[in-house]
Amino acid sequence: MHCRWLFVSLTVLLAAQEPSVVKFSTTTRLVILDVTVKDRSGKPVEDLKPEDFAISEDGKVQKIAIFEFQRLGIPEAAVAARPRASARVGAQRGQIGARLRGQVQYQDRRLIVLYFDFSAMPPEDQTRAQRGALKFVDEKMTHDDLIAVMVYGARLRIEQDFTDDRDRLKSVIRAFRIGEASDLAADLAAGDPDLAADSGAAFQADDAEFHIFNTDRKLAALENATRMLAALPEKKALVYFSSGIGKTGIENISQLRAAVNAAVRANVAFYPVDAGGLVAMAPGGDASRGAPKGAALFSGKTQFGLMDSLRAQQQTLYTLAADTGGKAMLDSNDLSEGITQAQKAMESYYILGYYSTNPAEDGRFRRTQVRLRDRQSYRLDYRAGYFAAKRFDKMTSTDKERQLEDALMLGDPMNELPIALEVNSFRLAPERYFVPVALKIPGSQVPLARKGAEEHTVLDFIGQVRDQRGSLVATVRDAIRVRLDEEVLARQKRGHLQYDTGFTLAAGEYRLKFLVRENQSGRVGTFETAFRVPESWPEREWISMSSVVWSAQRETLAAAAGRADGNQKRMAAHPLVRDGAKLIPSVTRVFRRTQSLIAYAEMYQPSVSSDHPKPSVAAAVTVYRDRQLVIESEPLVVQEYGRQRGTVPLEVRMRLGDLLPGRYVVQFSVFDRIARTFAQRRANIVVLP
Repeated sequence: MHCRWLFVSLTVLLAAQEPSVVKFSTTTRLVILDVTVKDRSGKPVEDLKPEDFAISEDGKVQKIAIFEFQRLGIPEAAVAARPRASARVGAQRGQIGARLRGQVQYQDRRLIVLYFDFSAMPPEDQTRAQRGALKFVDEKMTHDDLIAVMVYGARLRIEQDFTDDRDRLKSVIRAFRIGEASDLAADLAAGDPDLAADSGAAFQADDAEFHIFNTDRKLAALENATRMLAALPEKKALVYFSSGIGKTGIENISQLRAAVNAAVRANVAFYPVDAGGLVAMAPGGDASRGAPKGAALFSGKTQFGLMDSLRAQQQTLYTLAADTGGKAMLDSNDLSEGITQAQKAMESYYILGYYSTNPAEDGRFRRTQVRLRDRQSYRLDYRAGYFAAKRFDKMTSTDKERQLEDALMLGDPMNELPIALEVNSFRLAPERYFVPVALKIPGSQVPLARKGAEEHTVLDFIGQVRDQRGSLVATVRDAIRVRLDEEVLARQKRGHLQYDTGFTLAAGEYRLKFLVRENQSGRVGTFETAFRVPESWPEREWISMSSVVWSAQRETLAAAAGRADGNQKRMAAHPLVRDGAKLIPSVTRVFRRTQSLIAYAEMYQPSVSSDHPKPSVAAAVTVYRDRQLVIESEPLVVQEYGRQRGTVPLEVRMRLGDLLPGRYVVQFSVFDRIARTFAQRRANIVVLP
């Protein structure tokens, strides 16, 4: 384990903030189960009473406190006198559905939420989703259906509460602003510079830095939507219109798990609809994107890359559906069928509620079992368990320590604090690698308490690394007290706090899980990801090198806002520390034009000969936009080893002032001038004004 620091990162200031939201929360032990009962022929059983059911939680019998039957499919003539559901506009209230948890507000109605993720759809897919929703409301909506409408662009909005008013629904859907937030929709090839198309789209400078890593935010918005619906005990179907959830590199697995767990607790099933429809990809791309250039078009790399990217985006949609009991509709051009399959899946069911006899708020999984006392031949369908509530505030220091360690093991992650993370690797020896980890927290999300002329807080960090077999191979646990004077405080509120640590590992596949807790409000953030430490001792004809760290900031060690380890020997061995200053990785890869881009990497075992006993290595950084060279750095030539024998450190700087705001591909190129071998590493960055 190497030294751990907490710096105030000034790589990019937040260009926009999330709107302030007043959040109310309450704690209850009420557990709601929606149970479908069918006979041997597959028909719903509708004549059961509370005494026919027996419920247990973790083997302990529970008393039924709520019992309702939701009868769906009643003939329209029999419900003519049924009152119409309110056509309230949910956006005016910021709420949806019932005010009281456990209150059945919509008797014998099918609840469907149409959720449009405009941040994940280009304009043409937004139009296709709009038409599909209008077609369903016009032609396929029944008297049992109550529809609500939610939209996610820069933030989550409730456009319409549950209603059966077709005219009101069509008015809301037609009022969509097509093109809204479409600049946030990820291109199919965004993660691979080789697949980038010739597009003229400029990046919008009013995006917050953390919004660029928008995969987590899409899932967090889905989680918030399910929490809004949790007060309704009825079964709900959320039809999620999206063009897929793309990947941005280091993915936070915890956020996907948190969204699924929240949906299961709220009795919400996801029915994702791929708004892109059935896609037939021409080898060179269709007219909607510029043709790729280079050998990738002729080798098949472009085509395979586009298909892999499409499947990766659809995979997340499939996971959301499978883990919540829903069904994904992929590769279909009639998007209204995605709503219809959710409609058909919801049959008559029973609502059973009980107050758990287990008062512990430990966040652990609790297994539920429902059975019929006498009619064993019937088939029951219900969720087999849930994650208990969890609280980490208002605890003693001993309780906090224990609970934070417990949270690391929970299957239900906490994602109240947004964080981003980056993993790199540097070789220390032939079979030993140092893996630095940088974790970034928005400064605006960390409340501080004043003490004299300074403001302070305590941030808790706990992390673990497991190998492919699940064995624990490394851990870290830090409690860092942050003290900021007036000058640094002003920067922190506009910038970020960045925590750096590291592990010593062998080459291989690993899984990293990190928890962060700020101790003023007790909020916890979780980040979980898989990563690989590549073997950096290849055959002689190839260049062996480390990860490339992209940065715009070097800070002296004395400037750290907090420190967990001051071991001088470890500081000297850290690959990113030089002359008492540390290179701060840009986790989110967002830069200002007023900054300089710094690229750092290490090359291992460069070629030497009797004529050239010292290494001779050249490095440069080139910047591309739409596959066109925009700017190139001055070449760097290094002819000496660094602190470690056989290692050549390479640090290239480039001013960004000549670049226009937008997205770019940066390439770090290394050339062994003796062996005449070449290697390169690429990354996507964003430049703001």
